Amino acid sequence: MSDTKSKTEMSTKYDPTAVENGRYNEWLDEGVFKPSGDKKAKPFSIVLPPPNVTGKLHLGHAWDTTLQDMIIRKKRMQGFDTLWLPGMDHAGIATQAKVEAKLRKQGISRYDLGREKFVQKVWEWKDTFAATIKEQWAKLGLSLDYERERFTLDKGLSKAVRKVFVDLYNKGLIYRGEYIINWDPEARTALSDIEVIHKDDKGAFYHVKYPFTDGTKFNGKDYIEIATTRPETMMGDTAVAVNPSDDRYKSIVGKKVLVPLINREVPIIADQYVDPDFGTGMVKITPAHDPNDFKVGNRHDLQRINTMNQDATMNENAGKYEGMDRFDAREAMVKDLQDQGLMLKIDPIVHSVGHSERTGVQVEARLSTQWFVKMKPLAEQAIKNQETNDKVHFFPDRFEGTFEHWMENVHDWVISRQLWWGHQIPAWYNKKTGETYVGMEAPKDSENWTQDPDVLDTWFSSALWPFSTMGWPEDTDDMKRYFPTDTLVTGYDIIFFWVSRMIFQSLEFTQRRPFKDVLLHGLIRDSQGRKMSKSLGNGIDPMDVIDKYGADALRWFLAYGGTPGQDLKFTYDKMDSAWNFINKIWNASRYVIMNLDGIDKPTLPEKSEWQLSDRWILSRLNATISHVTELFDKYNFGEAGRALYDFIWFDFCDWYIEMSKEALNGNDEKLKKNTQNILAYVLDQTLRLLQPIMPFVTEYIWQKMPHEGKSLVTAEYPITHDDFTDLKSENEMQSLIDLIKAVRNIRSEANAPLSSPIDMLVQTDNPTLKSVFEDNRDYIDRFCHTKELTISEKVDVPKLSMSAVITDATIYVPLAELVDLNEEKARVQKDVDKFESEVARSDKKLANQKFVANAPYTVVNEERTKQADYQSKLDAAKDRLQQIANEL
Repeated sequence: MSDTKSKTEMSTKYDPTAVENGRYNEWLDEGVFKPSGDKKAKPFSIVLPPPNVTGKLHLGHAWDTTLQDMIIRKKRMQGFDTLWLPGMDHAGIATQAKVEAKLRKQGISRYDLGREKFVQKVWEWKDTFAATIKEQWAKLGLSLDYERERFTLDKGLSKAVRKVFVDLYNKGLIYRGEYIINWDPEARTALSDIEVIHKDDKGAFYHVKYPFTDGTKFNGKDYIEIATTRPETMMGDTAVAVNPSDDRYKSIVGKKVLVPLINREVPIIADQYVDPDFGTGMVKITPAHDPNDFKVGNRHDLQRINTMNQDATMNENAGKYEGMDRFDAREAMVKDLQDQGLMLKIDPIVHSVGHSERTGVQVEARLSTQWFVKMKPLAEQAIKNQETNDKVHFFPDRFEGTFEHWMENVHDWVISRQLWWGHQIPAWYNKKTGETYVGMEAPKDSENWTQDPDVLDTWFSSALWPFSTMGWPEDTDDMKRYFPTDTLVTGYDIIFFWVSRMIFQSLEFTQRRPFKDVLLHGLIRDSQGRKMSKSLGNGIDPMDVIDKYGADALRWFLAYGGTPGQDLKFTYDKMDSAWNFINKIWNASRYVIMNLDGIDKPTLPEKSEWQLSDRWILSRLNATISHVTELFDKYNFGEAGRALYDFIWFDFCDWYIEMSKEALNGNDEKLKKNTQNILAYVLDQTLRLLQPIMPFVTEYIWQKMPHEGKSLVTAEYPITHDDFTDLKSENEMQSLIDLIKAVRNIRSEANAPLSSPIDMLVQTDNPTLKSVFEDNRDYIDRFCHTKELTISEKVDVPKLSMSAVITDATIYVPLAELVDLNEEKARVQKDVDKFESEVARSDKKLANQKFVANAPYTVVNEERTKQADYQSKLDAAKDRLQQIANEL
């Protein structure tokens, strides 16, 4: 076997392992993923949403990164100076929770190790999983520029975080105060509102007596009835409230009642917060354990009594229940209330309860001193920017409303976390004076100062990601060239967590939007539409999918199956289909490459030498390039995939390649050479269109073909050519395809195998169509296996013929021994019914004046063309029906 032959040899079946093995490292060695450095080229940049170093990537990551890779690969091929910047997030709570869980299995807590040694353990975890994530990026084929890789705790990003904190503090936009916050008792840290997931839990309304202190009678009773779902917080009650407009309770406002079990005197107050129509219209006020009660307490100068420790055990303010877990305390208190005759009734309920997104435990509302970002001015700036030319464009655009609604109703953001892993807050407290100092570096006389032990919310640092990764706050070359970035791709579930925060932080610190577009995708669900989770055991490891089907098949499924903003169901049937499609491409490519002997550089023949099938395939290729490019630019990858699929499977493989066999197996050397060149050109352009979606197999095949350039990754993306567009040839070829399909259908219905030759009569009074059929008799003979072919304006229809109607022609196939005229009549009647329905639909549409007046001219004209076509087919079908009736 010659060396040239071995280079072009392809196995008979697509093997993704063989195709993908080693290819990624070749790309890295060739440096094809780096920015081009061409200062004349237009820059295009994406920053990778940094995955958390908590573990391996999941299918959602695979979807997210595949879409980004498709965008950046296409732009790279189109000549843009592209940067796709990778990195990872330290993920404070999530990563610390993972490491603490690992240590617990060893019987160790972070407190046993101390802060410095514990943080070292987390860095070891980070290094392990960062290496795993990079291996997964490689397996997915992501064209990242690793020389610019960043981490949210690296030196440069830490400087950016400190600067943002200090500047916001100096502007009065960061403050420290005692407020009710969401508290995770397992991680022992504060949470922001959006880190709390609400789930339905079983609970109860406990109806408890609160006795009057002075013997007051109300409605004949010496107590009031208070319903609560959380009796364990009663020890922190400092008032009972009613609505001031509630006439039922005006007589007792100002009276005092005793808090059961602790016998603390508390006043009955009036406050607008109370809903008179909910329950009894009376509520207990516990300022240290409820955010609304906290506000009521501030208005009425009520004492704040915190009854729980950081781990949600009861503290010294809980009296005899001190040291008990909160739920054990609830059980004990309920029993004591019942024993003392203070429990009126218990009504079981199911209610929505907040849980920590990270640890899953029930969140406590807890009084705590925390650091906050004052959100109103930042939010207003972000909303106002959406009215400018520098706005962020949302895809789908409905999510812009989601973003603005959240910004309009945003609360101050609690940014401090009681963790050891993260950016330690750049605030120091003087040991002697209690003075607070906030700065980029520690005070010079550091022995007199203690740094705040808390760290910043993970989202605080990741909110700076689009510009901190470019070297900000320094005025770097990357910052000048690649910021703002062009496209952010992420899930709709983190609009609030991340997208919104990047927008307002970027506007505040760079005066620019962080990205031009944000493409929001949904969640990947299982075949039953359920969210993938450990508890359901329905999670899918993308690396397992790649091992079985290959990265290209997974990428094709993720590209082809999705719609912007919608969830995506994963099934192995879809993966089978993806693999089958690539195998189809493989076999078609193998056929083309096997027939390229003597072709060193594909060159299209002179247009005057193009056959009908050549003109058709090049016109269809041109339309596909135009359509796919437009759909990519609109992020409509599913529709782009469908356009590619239809062109490759049907136009190229099923028709052009099959038709090419006439020329390749014939004796006309000129025609053979022309066909070889067109086959090579169409395959080359198709591989280029596919490269952003399935980079491995397209590169492998392209390297087997005659080509110029080092890699398909940096080859030129296809462009349209005006002289390729040939609608006349497309229509003529479609008529030829319709004829062949019609005859195949007749053979199928009559159980007449393709191996048996048949007579065919084609009746058409359209001279152009007649000429097309005459000029392509070889194709008709080959695909229909004709014994005798008649093409005429008028044919003598043999009795016992089967027929089919296509545009401007009727086809007859005499199969006397196989034809049942009654069955033929029923079949033709179905055609009549179908065409009548289409004509009626078209008539109705064209009779609608709004449609005719408002729809684009091309759309209305297309509908009129359809109407005429269906009417012609209907007339021909009715004529055939009459012929059959005469024969019967």
